[in-house]
Amino acid sequence: MDGCRRIRSTAVIGALAACLATAAFTGPPLAAVPQGTTAATHAVSQGTTAPTDAEAPAAVATESGHHSAGSSYTNFVTRGYSIDFPDPAVMRGKDGKWYAYSTGGPYDEANERGSAYKIASSTDLVHWEDEGSVFDATHRPSWAAPTTGFWAPDIRYLNGQYLLYFTVPDTTTTTQGFDPAIGVATADTPAGPWTPSDEPLIPAEPRGNGFDTVIDPAMFTDADGTHYLYWGGYGTGIWMVKLSPDGLRAVSEPKHIAASRYEGPNVVKHGDYYYLFASSANCCAGPTTGYSVFVGRATSPDGPFVDKLGKPLLASRAGGTPVLAPNGNTWIGTGHHSAALDVSGEMYMAYHAIDRNDPWLDVSPGFTMRPMNIDRLDWVDGWPIVRAGRGASDTAQPAPVVRGEVDDRFEDPDGTADHFRTLHGSLTVAGPDDRSDSGRFAELAGDAAVAVTKPLARTDVRIESDVRTAESGIGSAGVLARADGDGIGVRAILDAGANELRLEAGQGPDARAKAVALPADFDLTAWHVLALEARGTRVTADITDARLGDPWATVSLDVPRGLDRSGRAGLVGANGGEADNFSATGLFTPVTKAVPDPEPGKVAAAYSDNFTDGLGTGWSWLREDPKAQVTDGALVWPTQTSDLVGNGTPGLLLRESMPDGDYMVETKLDLDLGEDTVRNFQQAGLIAYVGDDDFLRFDVVAVGPTRIAEFGKETVFQGRRSWGGGLAGAPGETTWLRLLHTLDPDTREHRFRAGSSTDGVHWTWGLTWTLPADTTPKIGLVSQGSQPATTEEFGPATAVFDYFRVSRP
Repeated sequence: MDGCRRIRSTAVIGALAACLATAAFTGPPLAAVPQGTTAATHAVSQGTTAPTDAEAPAAVATESGHHSAGSSYTNFVTRGYSIDFPDPAVMRGKDGKWYAYSTGGPYDEANERGSAYKIASSTDLVHWEDEGSVFDATHRPSWAAPTTGFWAPDIRYLNGQYLLYFTVPDTTTTTQGFDPAIGVATADTPAGPWTPSDEPLIPAEPRGNGFDTVIDPAMFTDADGTHYLYWGGYGTGIWMVKLSPDGLRAVSEPKHIAASRYEGPNVVKHGDYYYLFASSANCCAGPTTGYSVFVGRATSPDGPFVDKLGKPLLASRAGGTPVLAPNGNTWIGTGHHSAALDVSGEMYMAYHAIDRNDPWLDVSPGFTMRPMNIDRLDWVDGWPIVRAGRGASDTAQPAPVVRGEVDDRFEDPDGTADHFRTLHGSLTVAGPDDRSDSGRFAELAGDAAVAVTKPLARTDVRIESDVRTAESGIGSAGVLARADGDGIGVRAILDAGANELRLEAGQGPDARAKAVALPADFDLTAWHVLALEARGTRVTADITDARLGDPWATVSLDVPRGLDRSGRAGLVGANGGEADNFSATGLFTPVTKAVPDPEPGKVAAAYSDNFTDGLGTGWSWLREDPKAQVTDGALVWPTQTSDLVGNGTPGLLLRESMPDGDYMVETKLDLDLGEDTVRNFQQAGLIAYVGDDDFLRFDVVAVGPTRIAEFGKETVFQGRRSWGGGLAGAPGETTWLRLLHTLDPDTREHRFRAGSSTDGVHWTWGLTWTLPADTTPKIGLVSQGSQPATTEEFGPATAVFDYFRVSRP
């Protein structure tokens, strides 16, 4: 999403509040919305440093077919091609290359060359080159305003056709600007030419005096053949419609599925659940961008989606489990992603990020550069998390596996003859393909063709291939794993005659088989990716359009005795089966444990206060607010109308000193903000203060109809004041807030990480900000941000702080 990219100045509202206010047209004018700055830090337990990349457990083995010594990358991966590649959408094409698409912008820091909508290609996911633009002067949507750029693409391949869902921020609907709508374009190849729809797929939606955020599309195909489109942003949140079988038309009414704290949706199926990923907070606040990715899951693609603690993503106090957030290293603003699968089955997140030390174009301070990163996406206890909770990487990482131990694109018949030994029928190289962009491909002839490879090194393997049949209703094509020299092993077969995906394991009386029907709209004559994974005694096959986490069908079974062995891979087929982009390699080794959450240590009574008899010792006021009073064992403090962000000068209650080294601060806060009503921007919470333009604050905040726990930062960077924020967990009527303080072992920067809870037991830990090494931050409390109109309608909100507690390791 780029709606907040235009933001240039600082105002008295939070980062997400700014984007929401702009999108919903309920807050200050655009010129008054904050611009931002950010920093981040590693996940740590109190008193310890986060595990470094060198200390992290290996994600995959280094055996043949897996990551090997010297195969590595370092973010950002669009280095050498483009310094700006926001909102990336990544997919492997049928020609065997990966393609990525992004919001328009400059290629170089001097802004000498740019594109309204970028396309790049790669053979390895880590080195990218230019493939031109999606739309040129002859292929622009007729309903797009002449000067508009294009945002947030989503790339898909559906039954033989490439689809690109795109955002037009300024359409011909009105002349006022920012009346966004979503369209779809079609092409025969990933590089185009792309033909846009004659009218919007999701038209501009009037809201109040402006338009809703009809932006950030993402398509998903379910196992029953139903296609869905998700979209939305900070206007009213995330929405969903069902699509026609060709993916080109909406065929249902929109359904609301996530609150207005979210944008940039992406849905994948993993196991028994559908996972809705979405980004939150400001996307483009330069050095204070707190953009982060969250997730919820459901048993249906239309929700209801809830987070790990059971909090609904659609609630006013919207839930969301963190997946990726700034962690204190180079990268901030880590969000708006897509998922890419390597050939070992490892999932990677492609996302944009901002170098906190070089956030802006050289020639245009305030225009935020967002290159593309990739990092491993782990699944721990049923929930996705980047690098087991370590977040974005800025050191060398094992590269994705892009070619298998045996790998054949069938462009070289002699190479194919070296890779495969035919046991039955025949395997021949044909083409070039006149029905797709795949180039040459393999034909499997005979009633039961079988061709096997050499034995693979590992028992747990992943075999995949693009497969299809030459005619509808006739023939089959499939892959083979753990086979002996006679071709007896595990087979995954796409059977056109039976219209099913079938697994077969073994032969004779112990043989096992299981099948699942394919949806009626599934075109067996179009290329689809058939993947067979064998791990221990369990084997699983799925069929997808393009390996994007949305299988048309999945089937699993336990193999009979003797088939939990290493063996050969191969291809099988009958009566016109065809294959391309074959890969056989070791299956990735999953990460099963996440970095532990921070825990408090021993309470440091000298720095803590239970408010049992007035304010304890060690407090000092900066601009005292006489309305703050200790009553009945709590600090009771009505929200002030001023806000420290920008030019505000509210009263702050600060500790005169804090412990040296590592510590954790905790408070229990009751704040009567209610739900769903608009009470902008009443807030209260913790603050880490260096100066009026150099501070962090972690507050429960009312933003439009939502309530959030926002951790924000204001600083001066290159002579410009900058504010931005990110989020932790869902707040409650009572919210526990924690700030973990550590020192960067190399730079001695102060690192603060925010965590929140609604019961004091189960915590959600979010992003990290930093303060300079040569400062001594004061920690304290704040109650502020009630706009005059809000105060007039509702009165101030009342913050009740039960305690202020400091603990040390």
